[in-house]
Amino acid sequence: QVQLVESGGGLVQAGGSLNLSCVVSGNIFSFSVMGWYREFPRKQRELVAVIIGSGTEYADSVKGRFTISSDKDRNTVYLQMNSLKPADTAVYFCGARRGGLSYWGQGTQVTVSS
Repeated sequence: QVQLVESGGGLVQAGGSLNLSCVVSGNIFSFSVMGWYREFPRKQRELVAVIIGSGTEYADSVKGRFTISSDKDRNTVYLQMNSLKPADTAVYFCGARRGGLSYWGQGTQVTVSS
């Protein structure tokens, strides 16, 4: 029943910015974790930025450059990405977890050119 739909990916030059959005629908009550992950080619999916309870957690590689936020009731989650680097090029996924179950969006490609 839960659906996550991402938008906002695309092609940007190094030093530029992008805003990713994730709209969550269905039964969205009381997710324990929600936020953003990414996959590099031939690598496992890794945490970028998540909301856990009343706090947030960021990967060291994006601290100071990316900011996660959400609307009231957390039906939409955002990732503001500034000072983008070619190393940020990846497929970005919105994800959420509740009761031992994980939910994922389809992913959105972010490509940063030099």
